[in-house]
Amino acid sequence: MIEHFQFYLSLIVAIILLIMLANKIKVAYPVLLVVAGLLISFIPGIPAIHIDPELIFIIFLPPLLYEAAWSISWKELWKWRRIIGSFAFVVVFLTAISVAFVANYFIPGFSLALGFLLGGIVSPPDAVSASAILKFVKIPKRMSSILEGESLLNDASSLIILRFALIAVATGQFIWYEAAFSFSWMVIGGTGVGLLIGWLFMKAHKYLPTDASMDTILTIVAPYAMYIAAEEVHSSGVLAVVSGGLLLSSRRHRFLSASSRLRGINVWESLVFVLNGLVFLLIGLDLPEIVSGLEGVSVSAAVGYGLLVTAVLIVVRILSAYGAVIVTLIARNFITVADTRSPGFKAPLIMGWTGMRGVVSLVAALSIPTKLYVGGPDFPQRNLILFITFIVILTTLLLQGLTLPYLIKKINIPSFNDHLPDEESDELIKREMSRFALDHLTDHYGEVLVKSPFLQQLHEKWKSKIDEETEVKLTPEIKNAYLDVLDKQRMWLIEQNHDNDQRFDEDIIRKHLMKIDLEEERILLMH
Repeated sequence: MIEHFQFYLSLIVAIILLIMLANKIKVAYPVLLVVAGLLISFIPGIPAIHIDPELIFIIFLPPLLYEAAWSISWKELWKWRRIIGSFAFVVVFLTAISVAFVANYFIPGFSLALGFLLGGIVSPPDAVSASAILKFVKIPKRMSSILEGESLLNDASSLIILRFALIAVATGQFIWYEAAFSFSWMVIGGTGVGLLIGWLFMKAHKYLPTDASMDTILTIVAPYAMYIAAEEVHSSGVLAVVSGGLLLSSRRHRFLSASSRLRGINVWESLVFVLNGLVFLLIGLDLPEIVSGLEGVSVSAAVGYGLLVTAVLIVVRILSAYGAVIVTLIARNFITVADTRSPGFKAPLIMGWTGMRGVVSLVAALSIPTKLYVGGPDFPQRNLILFITFIVILTTLLLQGLTLPYLIKKINIPSFNDHLPDEESDELIKREMSRFALDHLTDHYGEVLVKSPFLQQLHEKWKSKIDEETEVKLTPEIKNAYLDVLDKQRMWLIEQNHDNDQRFDEDIIRKHLMKIDLEEERILLMH
C-alpha cells in the first residue's frame, strides 16, 4: 500500500485536472474520467489496484447515498413519489428480469440466476453521471426532481435484487415466500434502523456540547453507522442510509448551527468530489485486470454481450418511461396524481435516455465474491459479469452521456412551471422576510429598539426593503469593482498578519478574512 502512495496521490491530482478539462470543453466529467482511467491502465509500470470486494460497499456507498439524501428536496420527492417509486422499484425489477432472460438465452453458461444477478448490477442508472451531464443543459424542474428521487431509491432496489441473486447462485434454489419475507424485512428493517440511528445522531448534535468541527465529523460517521447497523440485522443498509439521511436533512436547521452547516457543506462537497472521481477513474483502471480474467470467452464476444445488455437496458427504460406516462394518464381518472397535465411523448424519451450507469453498478460488480463460499469453487462467470458491467458503463456514458445534451436542446419539453420565476421569487422572499422581521422586532423588542442604534439601523433597512418594489441590482461593472475592493481588503489583512510589529492577533485577522469570504459569496449569488 505505502509503496504506491505516490501513485494514489497522483490519481487525486489527475482527477482534479481532468474535471477542470471536462468543465472547459463542456463534457460530463464521468465520461472523461472513465476514458482517462482506461488510457492510464495501459501505461507500462502502472501498479494494479486491488480492492477487497467486501469493503467496496462500505467505503463508497454510505457517504455517496447520504450526501444525495441531504441534497434532494423532500417536498419534490414527496410530490413525485408515485413516478419515482415506479422507476426506482418497478422499472429496476423489470429491467433485471429482462436482462436475466436475454443473458440466459444468448450468453453460454449463464443461468437465470446469473442473469438476474447481472440485471441487478446494471439496472440502476447513476445519479452522478446524470447530474454531471444535466448541469450543461436546462431541463424542467419536474424532470430533474424525478431523476434525483429515482437515483436515491433505485440503488436500494437493485442491491436487494443483487443479494437475492447471490443467494440463488450459491444455493441453486429460490424460495419465493422466503424471499418475500426477507424483502419485506430488508425494506422495513432498513428504513427503521436508519430512522432510529438518525434520531440518535440528531439528539447527539442537539444536546452534546459540540462545535462546527465535531458536528462535521459526526455527519461523516452517521452514514457508516446507519449502514453497518442495518447490515448487522440483515436489513438494507442502503435504505437505512437514505431514510436516516432524509430525516436529518429535513431537520438540519433544528440541531445544526449556521457555522456547522456552512462548514459541513464544504467538507461534504470535497469528500464526495474525491469519492466520485476515484470510482469513475477506477472503472477505467480495472479493465486490464478484468480482461485478463476472462476464460473461455474472447474479448470480442464479451464486448458483444456487453453491447447486447446495453441495448436491452436502453429499450426497457424507454418503453417503461412511455408506459409510466400512459398509466398516469389513465390513473388520473381514479386517483390523485401529482400533475394531471400530459408531458407529451417527448419527455419520456428524455427520461428513457438518461439511463447512464456508473458508480453503483461498478461497486456492485466488484462486490461479487471470488468464491461461492469459503474454500469453495470460484464464483461462476464473475470476470465476464465484471467485463459486461464495464462495457455497459462505458457505452451508456459515451453514447447517452455525449448525446443527451444535444437531444434535450432539440426537443422542446413543456416546463409546466407552477412557481414564480427565480428572480421574482427571490425578490418576493426578501420583502416578505423583511416584513416578518420588522413586525417581530417591533412587537417583541419595542423598548430595546428605542435604545439601540444598531436595531434602529436594521429597522430602517428592513423598512426600505418593504417600501421599494425591487431591490437595486448590481451591474456586472459595479459587482466587479466591489469584488476587487474585497480582494484588496483581503490582501491588506494578510499583509497585517505578516507585519513584524504584530498589532493584530492572527485569530482576529482570520475572523475578518472569513467575513470577507462570506461577503464575496453573497455578492456572487446576487442576480
